[in-house]
Amino acid sequence: MKKNYVSNSTESTRMFKADWMEALSKVHFTVPLYIYVPVICFLIYDALFRQHLPLLSFVGYYAVGLVVWTLSEYLLHRFVFHFVPKAPWALRLHFIFHGVHHDYPNDAKRLVMPPSASIPMATILYLFFRLFLSGGPLHAFFAAFLTGYLVYDISHYALHHFNFKSEFWKKLKKHHMLHHYSDATRGYGVSSALWDKVFGSDFIKK
Repeated sequence: MKKNYVSNSTESTRMFKADWMEALSKVHFTVPLYIYVPVICFLIYDALFRQHLPLLSFVGYYAVGLVVWTLSEYLLHRFVFHFVPKAPWALRLHFIFHGVHHDYPNDAKRLVMPPSASIPMATILYLFFRLFLSGGPLHAFFAAFLTGYLVYDISHYALHHFNFKSEFWKKLKKHHMLHHYSDATRGYGVSSALWDKVFGSDFIKK
């Protein structure tokens, strides 16, 4: 992604002429919690108490769901959000999805995915995973996948707006800030730097 402009303030930029579209592009960072925590709780309840998935199996599918999320987060960020197309309409779409965040990285209302985008995406992914899983295993897996998404979304906001004392969070924040302010072709992991290390896109430590 070519870096043309980076705002260091909390200012925003208007992306749509229509007020209702502009409103849908902004969201408070706590909104995903209100939407997805109840969904996650229902999926866990359904898997354990309605589908009667054994606890050990539940833990296994849940763990797989978390790992799959971390990989999905990395792949989406690297190959979808940072793919820069040539067509003007596609460039516009790229700016709406991710380019605006690199231009205005501290815009507090555009640091988590708005429900207008996350709900359709979650629905499509749920239907995709239904091709491979069903019943209790599907719900245990998808509960973990959504948990990973929430950790990613809230962590992303925190990395831009919170000051940390924990060494873990300090390192994670440094990793993400280097992606924004040093080299946008590295450091694609947000909630974890694991896959950057695996795929060689981590920052070179001096």
